[in-house]
Amino acid sequence: MSIRRVYIAEDKAELVRSLRSAENPTAPFQTYADVMTFAAVLGAKRGKKIPLGKTSRKEPDPIPQDQFLARGYEPVINLIAIAHTKDPKSLALDEESGNIRVQIFEEYANGGLEVLQNTLQGSVDYTDAILLMLLAEKDQESLEDFDLSRFL
Repeated sequence: MSIRRVYIAEDKAELVRSLRSAENPTAPFQTYADVMTFAAVLGAKRGKKIPLGKTSRKEPDPIPQDQFLARGYEPVINLIAIAHTKDPKSLALDEESGNIRVQIFEEYANGGLEVLQNTLQGSVDYTDAILLMLLAEKDQESLEDFDLSRFL
């Protein structure tokens, strides 16, 4: 079995680099795996799934899936895949299912990166801009949807 890698769209490579703290002191993420996982969750939340097209072959290189596993992100990859496919068979341990899960993750990450690209345009401090985006997202969610009475 080959080592799976998570690819990054070439047009988002510069953004991914700038979101990693080693490249930018105001960046909120330590690793490329952190950036891609946040972007995939954001893309899934917004329902924004974009095929990669041409992928980055240099910095950042395609990220070995082991880096996601080491950081504990495998459940996130699996949840995004099952939420998208609505098929528990997508969690099968065979190579084809694993490749499909990674592809779904990559496409949602690409969608999330596009959201971030638009949100961060003109920002100097990415951490503050992302925090403001998350706070705005929280404010948009209706309190009516969160009914505590069922716990009484």
